[in-house]
Amino acid sequence: YGGNGMHRQTSWMIINIVLYLGIATGCSEQAPRGSATGIVPSDADAADTVYFGGPIVTVDDAQPYAEAIAIKNGLILAVGSKSSIESANVGRDTRIIDLEGRTILPSFIDAHGHYISALSVANQAKVYAPPAGPGSDVEGIVEAIEAFRSAKGIGPGELIQAYGYDDTVMPEGQLLNRDDLDKAFPANPVVVGHVSMHGAVLNSAALDLYGISADTETPAGGVIVREEGTNEPYGLIMETAYLPVFASLPKPTGENEVLWTKAAHRLYAEAGVTLAHEGATHADELALLQRAAAAGAHTIDVVAYPFMTDLEAIVASNSVDNWGAYEKRLKIGGAKITADGSPQGKTAYFTTPYLTGGPGGEEDWFGEPTIPQETLNTLVRKIHAMGVPLIIHTNGDAAIDMFLEAYEAARDGDYSKPWNVTTIHTQFMRRDHIPKFVEYDIRPSFYTLHTYYFASAHEANRGPEQAAYISPMRDAIDAGLRPTNHTDFYVAPLDQLFMMWSAVNRVSREGEIIGADQQVSTLEAIKAQTIWAAEQYGEGNRRGSLEVGKIADLVILDRNPLDVDPMEIKDIKVLETIKDGKTIFQR
Repeated sequence: YGGNGMHRQTSWMIINIVLYLGIATGCSEQAPRGSATGIVPSDADAADTVYFGGPIVTVDDAQPYAEAIAIKNGLILAVGSKSSIESANVGRDTRIIDLEGRTILPSFIDAHGHYISALSVANQAKVYAPPAGPGSDVEGIVEAIEAFRSAKGIGPGELIQAYGYDDTVMPEGQLLNRDDLDKAFPANPVVVGHVSMHGAVLNSAALDLYGISADTETPAGGVIVREEGTNEPYGLIMETAYLPVFASLPKPTGENEVLWTKAAHRLYAEAGVTLAHEGATHADELALLQRAAAAGAHTIDVVAYPFMTDLEAIVASNSVDNWGAYEKRLKIGGAKITADGSPQGKTAYFTTPYLTGGPGGEEDWFGEPTIPQETLNTLVRKIHAMGVPLIIHTNGDAAIDMFLEAYEAARDGDYSKPWNVTTIHTQFMRRDHIPKFVEYDIRPSFYTLHTYYFASAHEANRGPEQAAYISPMRDAIDAGLRPTNHTDFYVAPLDQLFMMWSAVNRVSREGEIIGADQQVSTLEAIKAQTIWAAEQYGEGNRRGSLEVGKIADLVILDRNPLDVDPMEIKDIKVLETIKDGKTIFQR
């Protein structure tokens, strides 16, 4: 750059032109920006961040794809062509990020799960069945728990917990029982959570710890499996018999609840989830969530649903007038009722008997409702009068019948005022249920992962025809419903792409298609985890799609689910999760 002043001036003009062209095309990610027109937008129009250079799937039917998206102050400022956003929204301080072929979607919304359990699973042994874990047989489960005990340095007398036990894949009916755990862990109470989250297998020390013995009567709606020929509990307890145990399991203390909360939020962020569902919240758990939120530990949004057993206590200390509003990324979303149990655990309630008997060998077993019809009617009527959303666990077709009867009694013929009601799981919905759901504007939240994880169990327990109709998402959509889909974490792993894959393909562990006529398109599967899930929370106007004014909650994937072979959807990776415009996870 030597020479006279004219040469130097010309050189700097060239440099400035090159810099300007680089800025306009987004070559440098971190450099200050100016608009492509050379006119810097006003502060109100200048974005904090602009993404371009890869598919942007908006889930907005009016504009399904976009070339670029602009974000400002945690909200979506603009969605459209790259050139228009460069002209109108690129200011001096705008960060321009080239996706380099990666795909942006709205972040995933957890339509149903058990967020509170995410706080503790880091302190439990994982014994899911393959491919999610090592639990293919009793020996594998015991070895995993032994390895966990060693890794954590757990001493004699300390409680050991595990999660994900799936009895439906145990070879030759060799189920995990009290004796298996006693032999390996004679000095520790051990609680191995059933994959349904509706029960657990306990060893003798744990049975003693929780006061369960031969003298313990099986409560209504509960299961205590007894050793053959005796009244001694043999390990597996479920439903109402398990609830006192579940309520007594360790919770994070004041010293570590913030740390556990941050670890839980990391799990969700790694899966591309920015809204977590706490689907059966007890009073002490809600207080914990509120303390963690007040301490600023929440990096994603959490919606809690007070459980039917704690509803009065929670209402007494949390005015219903404040429900539905976020406070430091936590809100009370409505109330939760559980009407029956688990189909793979044989506690879901059906109008016809299980082909394989009950969980304790009972004959002519239909399952049982968790609560009587009269109690259910009272609860549904009460929640309707409160004017808050209702989510209700209904798995078997008889439980769905019970719910519809209770719903009709609560509405008393007046359906003029909207009421946000979602049936959770709705696994064994019959075809004749769907018109009622449409008439009453009830949203089913389905659980298509059962077509993979539990198809063989459902075929054995319920027969192939009924098993093929589990989670009938195709029929529901065709009837005009906008169903959601969920993992029920930790019943199934928190893997939103695998869930999407299951809805599109409905392929079992054994490689068979389970109900081909209920397969949905990839876009429909995405909607069930984004915009339709947002509507389930009454938040369709503020999240769930990439539209101007909505929250800038995004997920960046390594591939576009709409472009890959449907069988490859499960292999797509979450690369980055963005909450309110800021990255909270990056692979």
